[in-house]
Amino acid sequence: MTDAEDVRRVALALPDTAEKLAWGSPTFRVAGKLFAALSEDDTSVAFKCPRDERAELIEAEPEKFFVKEGHDDNYDWLRARLPALEDEEELRAILLDSWRQVAPRKLLAQHPELADPEG
Repeated sequence: MTDAEDVRRVALALPDTAEKLAWGSPTFRVAGKLFAALSEDDTSVAFKCPRDERAELIEAEPEKFFVKEGHDDNYDWLRARLPALEDEEELRAILLDSWRQVAPRKLLAQHPELADPEG
């Protein structure tokens, strides 16, 4: 079972990532851009996810993925319940994908080992 400390450790292991308190919760940024945020109660993590992929993920695993209605509706964000994640590898995959979406191209080029294998 994953928890907030796992989120912190995995996120901060990514290049040029920093933690910043915002809206009363820990957020994680790459080159100053937000890519993940813990919920106020540390039970879920919000991350970048294209809106066209959200519905499919929520439908496939509603116990794991959700959006905060009225808040995430107009943004490319999805949330995952930390206890529902399979393991730390799944958490790492989620955070790495979110990190890739906001990391500067130059930083991505400096870390080819973190490139998306699907292209």
